[in-house]
Amino acid sequence: MNPDDVVLNFNPGTLVILNVVLGLIMFGIALDTTVEDFKVVARKPKPFVIAILAQLVVLPAVTFALTLILPVTPSMALGMILVACCPPGNISQVLTHRSGGNVALSVSMTAVSNIIYIFVLPLSIAFWGSLHPTARTLLEAVSLDAWAMLGDILLIIGLPFALGLFIRHRFPAFAKRVQPFVKWFSLLALVGFIVAALAGNWAYFVAFLGIIILVVTIHDAVALAIGYSTAVVGGLGTRERKAMTFEVGIRNAGLGLGLVFAFFGGLGGMAIVAGWWGVWDIIAGLLVAALWARHTKRRTGSVKGDASRHALRAASDGGTGSPATGASGPSEPVA
Repeated sequence: MNPDDVVLNFNPGTLVILNVVLGLIMFGIALDTTVEDFKVVARKPKPFVIAILAQLVVLPAVTFALTLILPVTPSMALGMILVACCPPGNISQVLTHRSGGNVALSVSMTAVSNIIYIFVLPLSIAFWGSLHPTARTLLEAVSLDAWAMLGDILLIIGLPFALGLFIRHRFPAFAKRVQPFVKWFSLLALVGFIVAALAGNWAYFVAFLGIIILVVTIHDAVALAIGYSTAVVGGLGTRERKAMTFEVGIRNAGLGLGLVFAFFGGLGGMAIVAGWWGVWDIIAGLLVAALWARHTKRRTGSVKGDASRHALRAASDGGTGSPATGASGPSEPVA
């Protein structure tokens, strides 16, 4: 059985449900986004510039190389490229918080980058997919229209995001009350949808279990490593490195799965890669965040790491000294 010849079972009603869930996710992110989040990026653009370059250039380029090295079929290769071209997932903020990273920076990067991805995503998929020696035939077979995909993305994530920004600006108290519910409901709904999709096509998933787990595990680990290493090269502090790791390493694979159904007819290799990515990156992210927080707390006494040493240094100076500005970088801005 070849995943390139497999089409997963789905129906138009299922696709509508997935699009609604994805819209709720973007709506929830926008409800938690303020004008200050965009101002943070404007005042301190360096981390954001590094993150965007890592996501839009480095991650897809390295992913492209992985598709040539790993034993994947054309549809699986295109699935990897699709995931790498997706925007960051909103759970990156949860993982950044759990690891003791700069949450405000994570929120700011997610808010701004999602707007950029609305326009860049379809073009990025078309560009990298067309370069691939075998996957490009799939693009030609489905006659991928990047502009049509842009229209769908504007409806699925652009419109809900704009609506959420409007409500947050005009009705901040209401937005603050409903945001946690929308955020967790949409996240659980997405995980439930992905699990249901895998269960409904369990025979196909089991048939390719070994190679899918191998490919997704390596790809996800590389994505997390790209986030961390680019932050190190960029000279960012410890808490900013944590935020960057999850901002680059956690992708909105649920959106990718929706695009597979909408534009690629539920093509097996693509759908299974995107579906398993949506499950595995949450598991891997929670594991990395927990280990990171535990290590930092054991070393410094606080999951925020160097921030606690700054407080101790200020206390030892009798409260008169200024906070250190060493390896941890700037303090977390107020969102």
